Amino acid sequence: MIKFHEQANSRMAGDERRQQIIRVAMKLFSEHGFSGTTTRQIAVASGVSEATVFKYFANKEELYADILDHKACSHDFQDPLSLVGEYMEKGDDYQVFYNMALNALRNHEEDTAFMRLLMHAALEGHELTRMFFESFVSSIYERIGNYIRRRQKEGAFRDVDPKVVVRSFIGMFVHHSLNNILWDKEQKLLKISNEKAAESFATILLDGIRKKD
Repeated sequence: MIKFHEQANSRMAGDERRQQIIRVAMKLFSEHGFSGTTTRQIAVASGVSEATVFKYFANKEELYADILDHKACSHDFQDPLSLVGEYMEKGDDYQVFYNMALNALRNHEEDTAFMRLLMHAALEGHELTRMFFESFVSSIYERIGNYIRRRQKEGAFRDVDPKVVVRSFIGMFVHHSLNNILWDKEQKLLKISNEKAAESFATILLDGIRKKD
């Protein structure tokens, strides 16, 4: 369990302490779920009093919601499509899907706590799931779907529902990450680099939707 020294905390600026509580809460929520984590546990693990937690967050619900805002504003949670915008403009299909998959796989590997937190939120039916879906997942479906429609009009892709294509693609790398995070941490079933996995997923997808000559 994360534990910070009380004396060091006493010198923390307010924003720094708030961010610390968010980080600790995210770890605990990812391990025990929302219902299984108390504000007292968060306070103890942060090295502050429970009153201090309530000073920054009115309740657990507010703290839980702020975790998503924290991730959205952090450097490691940047818009995945911003990384492939240039390739989308050029119609470089392989680079679009390869880099999307690679970025997702790297983020999943580097931040398993957030992945586990989202799964706990979904199982508990928490509002965070809807917030994440509407602010992130829905946007990916819409924007990648629009790219696929454009490429269909240009004659590059077969006539298949873009939403099915997006779901198939996301399903490949999300399932791969979940295997590595939850069920096969030692990667006994499939041990492969993120780069090779992204290459394979992009190739499999494009082989299925490209128009044949």
